[in-house]
Amino acid sequence: MSSTSVAHTPVPHTPVPLTAVLHSEWIKIRSLRGSLGSLIAVFAATVGVTVLVFATVGRSEVESGDDLLLGAFYALNFGQIAAVAFGATAVSCEFLNGALRVSLAAVPRRDLFYAAKTAVVGGCAFAVGTVTTCTAFVAGQAFMGDDALSLGDPGAVRACLGGGVYLALMALFAAGLTAVLRSAAAVLGILVPFLLIVPFVIGDVAGSAADYLPDRAGQQVLRQDAVGSLGPWTGLAVTALWAAAAVLAGWWSVRRRDA
Repeated sequence: MSSTSVAHTPVPHTPVPLTAVLHSEWIKIRSLRGSLGSLIAVFAATVGVTVLVFATVGRSEVESGDDLLLGAFYALNFGQIAAVAFGATAVSCEFLNGALRVSLAAVPRRDLFYAAKTAVVGGCAFAVGTVTTCTAFVAGQAFMGDDALSLGDPGAVRACLGGGVYLALMALFAAGLTAVLRSAAAVLGILVPFLLIVPFVIGDVAGSAADYLPDRAGQQVLRQDAVGSLGPWTGLAVTALWAAAAVLAGWWSVRRRDA
């Protein structure tokens, strides 16, 4: 009885559809309490603080504010922290307990995997951020009586939509840094003080250079009248460059480093 040798040919990987990868990344976000909770906190913190502040100060806010439109989005200072936390936790989950190896086994193309993750992070942050800014604006102005701003006032629609873009860019900024550092705690330890303290500390010392910090630049879109060397959209473009640099650094890290 003769034995026949059979030549084994490698089985090529079946390409994973982009829609399937995007869907899997969305499932991860809604399944992880840290990511979903941070995304919900973007809305809850911003709208909650807005209602609390405007219900308390009411019309007196009109007299003390130098830019009424920017004042309407005061609570976005809290919402941006939640957006940063969302971007960081959505990516850091891949570096816990070998999760990245499982993800790359399902999606061997690292470029596709990383692009889908950042797209879902940015898309979710933009959708929730836009709903948040619009809701916060309407809710806050409801307490202002005859002094209330409306969506028909100059810059109001631009601020509502631009605020959503700004929150999405901050989430992507954090997501890219997390892909590099592989730790949400490290990224939050860097970005939270950076956003809350650094702009105020170096603002007077650095002069116009401080206008190019990611938060200061991006929040120009919330102003009725531009202040400093950047306009509303150029400021948002500067924040986009910060986010793009972080996302590209994260892409390089995911491609080059071991899972």
